[in-house]
Formats: sequence, C-alpha cells, structure tokens
Amino acid sequence: MPPSRESKCKRCRALNVKLFLKGERCYTDKCSLEKRKSTRFTGRRRVSQYGQQLKEKQKVKWKYGMLEGQFKRWYQMAEKSSNITGEELLRLLERRLDNVVYRLGFSFSRSQARQLVNHDHFLVNGRAVNIPSYLIKEGDVVEIKDESKKLPSMKQILKVSQKKALPGWLEIDKKSLKGMVKRFPLPEELDQEIDLSLIVEYYSR
Repeated sequence: MPPSRESKCKRCRALNVKLFLKGERCYTDKCSLEKRKSTRFTGRRRVSQYGQQLKEKQKVKWKYGMLEGQFKRWYQMAEKSSNITGEELLRLLERRLDNVVYRLGFSFSRSQARQLVNHDHFLVNGRAVNIPSYLIKEGDVVEIKDESKKLPSMKQILKVSQKKALPGWLEIDKKSLKGMVKRFPLPEELDQEIDLSLIVEYYSR
C-alpha cells in the first residue's frame, strides 16, 4: 500500500474513533483523540444514512490499512462466502498476515506489521512470506526469523507490545516467539464496535 500523506490522527478525529494507527502512542494520554475529548464540540450535524454507511466503511478500511480498490476486493471475497457477509469480511481481514503479526504482539501497529512483513522478517510454517495480505489458515505457525530477533528495534517491539492481550483464536510461545492460529475468530471475537450491516448496505446500493 502506498504511503498516505494524511495524518493518521486526523483520520481518528474525523471518525471520532480510535483506529490504533500509531501503535504504542494510541494507548497513552498522548493520543490526540484523548487530548481533545474535554474540549471537543459536542454539537453534531445530522448524518444521512449514506453518510453513516460511508463512515463505517472508512473506519474499517483505514483500520486495516486498505486502499479503496483493495478493500472492495476483500468485500467481494466475503460476499461469495456461504457465511454472513459482514462477519466474513472482518474474519478475512483478521486472517491477513500483517494483522496476525500485529495481534501476536510482533509489531506496534498494523502499518508497522505490514512493513516488517514486506522486509522479510517472518516465517509461516517455516517458509519466508513477505506478502502482507497472505491469508493465514487454521494451524499455521507464524514466527520471527532468528536473525530478525537480534535486531534492537525488534527487541523493543517485543518488550512493549507483547504486554497486550492476545485474542482467543491465537496462541503464542513467548520463549520461541512462535504464534499459532488455533482457529478462525468467532463472531463474538470480532470488533463489536463496527456496524457490519452499514458496510453491507453501502456496497449493496
């Protein structure tokens, strides 16, 4: 994905939602959304139904670091599934290698995870994979390359980010730094703050 010149914090403020685009900073009082809470003007214009649909779509697209065309292709994949479209969309996005790397605590943010994957720091089932959109399957093992574990930047990431809670569908051996996908996320393990019906309505227009 090409770098965006738009401020990451600006995206969060536009949606009034934390997208966790700046990694560690988003968990502290330095988060610009936290700073503005006490001074934010509470009056809001009434948003149209289309506006609500667009906002929800943008929220997910930005959260997972997608361009419009990429996000639409993931939606079309979910639409072809026999599962509920909205839930399957999030499940597919959660299964992306860059997201799994982030969820395992091997990066501060999804954008950093994408960069680390691109730079060939990870193995999947013992084989090097440098495609952020690679779809992880049940039973797959994701690990950091031995030479990458020695990097000062990676040591700092692991020291801080591995304190985060791990989703129930993943498990990790913190000693060997190997993560495994036990199963795919259940509906209740997906982000409950996202109104998936609005995204489906947006693409059904």
